[in-house]
Amino acid sequence: AFLVLVGLSGLAVGGVGVSAAVRAYLARKTSVIATLRTLGASRATIFQTYFLQIGALSLIGIGLGVILGAIIPLVFAPLITASLPVPALFAVHPAPLIEAAIYGALTALLFTLWPLARAEEVRAATLFRDALESSSLFPAVRYIVATGLLTLSLVGTAMLFSGNEWLTLWTAGGILGALVLLSLAAIAIRWLARRATPAARGRPVLRWALGAIGGPREGAASVVLSLGLGLSVLAAVGQIDGNLRNSISRDLPEVAPSYFFVDIQKDQMPGYLDRLENDPAVRRIDSAPMLRGVVTMINGVPAEEVAGDHWVVRGDRGITYADRPGEGTTITAGEWWPEGYDGPPQVSFAAEEAEELGLKLGDTVTVNVLGRDITATITSFREVNFASGGIGFVMSLNAAALENAPHTFISTVYATPESEAQILRDLAQQFPNITAIRVADAIDRVSELLEGIAAATRWGAAATLLTGFLVLIGAAAAGEQSRTFEAAILKTLGASRARILRSFALRSGLLGAGAGLVALGAGILGGWAVSTFIMETDFAVIWSSAFGIIIGGILATLLAGLAFAWRPLAARPAGVLRARE
Repeated sequence: AFLVLVGLSGLAVGGVGVSAAVRAYLARKTSVIATLRTLGASRATIFQTYFLQIGALSLIGIGLGVILGAIIPLVFAPLITASLPVPALFAVHPAPLIEAAIYGALTALLFTLWPLARAEEVRAATLFRDALESSSLFPAVRYIVATGLLTLSLVGTAMLFSGNEWLTLWTAGGILGALVLLSLAAIAIRWLARRATPAARGRPVLRWALGAIGGPREGAASVVLSLGLGLSVLAAVGQIDGNLRNSISRDLPEVAPSYFFVDIQKDQMPGYLDRLENDPAVRRIDSAPMLRGVVTMINGVPAEEVAGDHWVVRGDRGITYADRPGEGTTITAGEWWPEGYDGPPQVSFAAEEAEELGLKLGDTVTVNVLGRDITATITSFREVNFASGGIGFVMSLNAAALENAPHTFISTVYATPESEAQILRDLAQQFPNITAIRVADAIDRVSELLEGIAAATRWGAAATLLTGFLVLIGAAAAGEQSRTFEAAILKTLGASRARILRSFALRSGLLGAGAGLVALGAGILGGWAVSTFIMETDFAVIWSSAFGIIIGGILATLLAGLAFAWRPLAARPAGVLRARE
């Protein structure tokens, strides 16, 4: 799920960069386009000329990306293998490379069409007066329709390749929502900068920075979109990962049992309970009979046809029986059978799994137990919390249906950590056939597994952020000419290089902080949604990750902005101003 999110977000960040690069390229070609228009070139000719140029560059970029995508995993195979918690086979697989090329082509088309179409709409006379800034915000209707169709094609392709349609749709919706939010944030940042500029009188460095951010040429939208989307993904991954870890390493041990004991024979239960019930260190014991069974039919229809690949019908499941509901059992619908019931088999089904399977009261479920088919009617639904680490059965039948079948018991023991070793020694000596599973060890293994998976997702999110940083560098490079002119004007009016440099740094820092704050809000919202509705865990903001996102946004824009500040500062004002005459 994380990698789908990261991959689609990386495409969106790269697309924003492509769009910004096309706009900057066309801005530099203003005089060329103007000359072509005055010589009689039609709108279609202008569009096709630059579409072919950008298409050729896109194909080169896609080819390089596919080659790098094939080589990099092979080069770093030992490092990746050491980090992953599961075995991995590294080889060149053609199918993912073809998928990547299709993604790249669709992304390039989607994000270049709009700026190219806007350039086509500009009249020859206005091109000499910075037409790309003064042209209409929206292109012709045919290009808007084409953009919508390309968006649907990209999302449809992602649904096909990912194999998880709903996840892809929610991810695409989340990315689109984040782009809209970031676009609105960029507009708001420019508006706030313009409103705050008069209040900065007497502080020229701040006034210059605010004036530049509020102006039309600073590219606040490119900075906030490219950096903000990458930071949003990183923030969401950080919040989800942190909350999942907390649920497992902090919350689960508080509610989970100390031990799971399995394979307890029926005649061993009295001695087993006698040892534990008389131990003051044991605060709770839960036990239940357990058999294994396969769900073969639902309402007389093969289970796979009804439930598809749902985990309940995939392989054998643990089944229990009981005359009355256990302590703390919550019946959500229907009624439990009367104590001592000896009629046709009845079953109480886990409520959440029943809803996923589309079951209702009165439906029948056929379970094959030790080669015998038992068809039971669903008479109640109940809450089953598998997240507690305790005993939980999807299906519980009435006792008469199963108690004569050969079976064993399982049990959970809740005890103080200091007593666990002694309990294990005593039970192992008295009942050597019983298998003990220490839950804390299982939790540690799960934590290790999650660490490896989280490392992979963090690297994926970092790649998205790196893409955003490269887009920032491109935006800074594209704005170098305007900053050179600005520096020349300020120098002519008496500003020192140090003040101009501080102004450049301040505007970068303010834009980075704005992008970081918006990304943090989007990341926290996304993390809450995934934690609450998908992971079904409690959610709390991981502030260490949150502050890191804001600091990262500021540093990224500072580095990108200052890297292209030195040449504007070194340029001679006279030469710059003469060139603009």
